[in-house]
Amino acid sequence: MSWNLADLFESVVDVIPDRTAVVVANAPDGRRSFTFAEFEQRANRLAHVLADGGVQPGDKVGVYGYNTNEWAEAQWAAWKLRAVPVNVNYRYVEGELRYLFDNADLAAVVHGAEFSQRIAAVRDDCPLLQTCVAWDDGSAADISICGALDYEAALAGASPDRDFGPRSDDDLYMLYTGGTTGMPKGVMWRHEDFFKATVGPMLTVLADPIERAEEVAERAPTNNPMIGFPLAPLMHGAAQWSSIQGALGGNVMVLSAARRMDPVEVWGIVAREGAQVLNLVGDAQARPLADALEHLSDEVDLSGMFLISSGGAILSPAVKAKYAELLPHVILLDALGASETGFQGSNAGSDAQGRPQFAFGDHTIVIDDEGNPTTPGDGVVGRLARRGHIPLGYYKDEAKTEETFPTINGQRWVIPGDMAITEADGKITLLGRGSVSINSGGEKIFPEEVELVIKGHPEIFDAVVVGVPDERWGERVTAVVVVRGDVRPSVEELHDFAAELIASYKLPKGLVFVDEMVRSPSGKADYRWAKAQAVADAGTGAG
Repeated sequence: MSWNLADLFESVVDVIPDRTAVVVANAPDGRRSFTFAEFEQRANRLAHVLADGGVQPGDKVGVYGYNTNEWAEAQWAAWKLRAVPVNVNYRYVEGELRYLFDNADLAAVVHGAEFSQRIAAVRDDCPLLQTCVAWDDGSAADISICGALDYEAALAGASPDRDFGPRSDDDLYMLYTGGTTGMPKGVMWRHEDFFKATVGPMLTVLADPIERAEEVAERAPTNNPMIGFPLAPLMHGAAQWSSIQGALGGNVMVLSAARRMDPVEVWGIVAREGAQVLNLVGDAQARPLADALEHLSDEVDLSGMFLISSGGAILSPAVKAKYAELLPHVILLDALGASETGFQGSNAGSDAQGRPQFAFGDHTIVIDDEGNPTTPGDGVVGRLARRGHIPLGYYKDEAKTEETFPTINGQRWVIPGDMAITEADGKITLLGRGSVSINSGGEKIFPEEVELVIKGHPEIFDAVVVGVPDERWGERVTAVVVVRGDVRPSVEELHDFAAELIASYKLPKGLVFVDEMVRSPSGKADYRWAKAQAVADAGTGAG
């Protein structure tokens, strides 16, 4: 048996067909629930619809919409055809959408009805795009404007049979990532490499590694099915990976179809559905959830929860402390990974400044500028690098591929840009992404390190740290913050609060107050937006 994702999924369906696979807690037509057999039959039908629309092995199929069962069905349907699902950011405007559709060579798009107008605006510029299939998202939008098929009607007329041809370990998993700079890039993984780098390790965090592909289905019936609830959009890697892990582990995936995260609604879903694992992205989601929980603790039963996992952004010490107070029986876990590296490991603790420390296997190390491993305990800041099962590169971008996936001393690595230090005990302390680091007076400062500290201030609800041009220092550390109430702390007050945790040169020299922080749909900081706010504020002298 191969490591192909569709093959693995079908093998799991065959041994647990009647187990619940997907629940949409708040779909436009109410609560939805599908067994593994029902969910797979819907994916089979959609695969036949796409094939009838001309989708061939290797073709790219965009998936464009908010979290719902149709999103997940489209992903598996594409893999069943040996096609490649492509995540489409639902916040993109026409220019960004046109770029992505063209760059990814989309042959089909499966989408929420509300996005029909945007697709219609760019479709004439995308000659490879032949088929659109629109699901009902409650918007009552006119799907005919982009020539889309009605999702349910199309499925009703298609075969539910699993009559697809043989597949390969070399079929592609592709994830488009915007990163911190530049246009989105499609990270290409072979199915086998993606499974062994990401899904397999996620499935076996507390179990023996999977050595044979057959073991995935062999383990599913004996697994005590977990009920997982990914809060991030499925278009985001962390939520996608959780959904794939859940499907191949025989677990239940709960989804919220809400357009915006309502913390009270989230805790209600957790309680009603008995969710045991909550997957979220950093403080941007964790902090408002904690604030809401303080007022709901007597109203919702969360006794079944045992794990809150953050992927894509590190939880601050202040937020971890709040959850330890509110949910002392729940484990909080930071998971490290990137589109280019896959799942690398789970948090093994933090240093005195709250900087996350991880214990990795020998696949992930810190290397210096010459590509040599740094010496544990030497204090050298290097680049986090992974080898072994890594992506093929970026789709249609050879130059960026060579830069990010270099061959050093005969070994192929992926070096996405994270800066880190190897400690004397072998653990690795993460500092932040080098591409957003601040150079102030010759000192390199990593925004994430400063953010983790200042978000612990009682008056600060959220913070993003950037560098603003400065004649004397080159760049001046500036914090863009959202406060909890009406009190705005001064720079001096912030210095007093943080002075014992980080060096003085890292402390913000400027504060910019905003009413709402702009972040990506996954909760990641938008450093370009934050820097624009800080630069504009510096220009006006406000603050």
